[in-house]
Amino acid sequence: MSDALQSLIGLLDLEPIEVNIFRGPSADEERIRVFGGQVAGQALVAATRTVDDKDRRVHSLHAYFLRPGDPTAPILYEVDRIRDGRSFTTRRVVAIQHGQAIFNLQASFHSLEEGLSHQDPMPDVPAPDTLPDFKTRMAPYKEKMGSWYDRPRPIDIRYVDGDPMSRSRQSRERQSVWLRADGQLPDDPTLHACIVTYASDMTLLDTTLLPHGLNWTDNVQMASLDHAMWFHRPFRADDWLLYDQHTPTTSHARGLATGSIFTSDGQLAISVVQEGLIRRERS
Repeated sequence: MSDALQSLIGLLDLEPIEVNIFRGPSADEERIRVFGGQVAGQALVAATRTVDDKDRRVHSLHAYFLRPGDPTAPILYEVDRIRDGRSFTTRRVVAIQHGQAIFNLQASFHSLEEGLSHQDPMPDVPAPDTLPDFKTRMAPYKEKMGSWYDRPRPIDIRYVDGDPMSRSRQSRERQSVWLRADGQLPDDPTLHACIVTYASDMTLLDTTLLPHGLNWTDNVQMASLDHAMWFHRPFRADDWLLYDQHTPTTSHARGLATGSIFTSDGQLAISVVQEGLIRRERS
C-alpha cells in the first residue's frame, strides 16, 4: 500500500466526539480549499458509523457543497438519524467548520435483495495496463503544473483519451479514465465505498470543459456545487474501475456532468451526477 493511500485511509478514520458527532482531519496539502471528495468521503463515513445494521450498505447519496472548506482546520460532522425502517436506513450529515455548515449529505442504506437486473454496457476501451499512469502521462507539463505534479496520489488514474492538455481546442462531450486505489485495501465494503466517493470528484467536473476545448489550466474557476451517487452492484476500490463521463450541458456559469463507473468485468457498479460552478477568469 502506498503512503498516499495509507494517508487517505487515516483521513477517513473519523474521531468520535459525542453521540452522532465526529471529527475529521484535513489533508496536509497546499490547497486553497478542502477537496470536495475528502469532505464527501468523510461525511459518508460519519453516516455509516451510525447505521446499526451492518448488512445495510449505502445505495445512494445526495450532497451539496455550501462553503469552501478550510484546509488548515478539522471538520466536525453531525449526523441526524432520520429513519431506521424495515428495509432502508436514512441519515443526514452536516459538515461544520468555524461555526458554519460547509457541506451537507443525505445517504440511504439498504440490505441487498434479489430482484430484476439490467444495465447499460461498458464502453470498449483500452485496458488500464496499456495506458500510462498520471505522472508519466503529464510529464511533458511538469513545469507548468508545479507542485501539483509531484503531489502524492492515493488514486491511480489512467486517462483513456489522452491527457487534458493535449485535448485542448478539441471539442468533445465525454472522457473515460481508469482508476483504482494505489494499494490493496482491507475487505471492508464501507471503506471501498468511501474511497470511490473520494475519487468520484477527481475528474468529473473537468468533463464540462471538453465541449469548449478548455482544461483546468485555462484561467477557469471551478468548484463542485452538488454531487449525487447511486451504488448498484458490489465493487472493490483497489480493483480497476472504468469511470465513463459525459456532459449534457453547460449554462449560466454552471456545468452538469454524469459518470458511470464499471468494474473491469463490465458490471455497472455506480452512477454519478455532479453540477459545478464554471467561471472564465479574466487574464
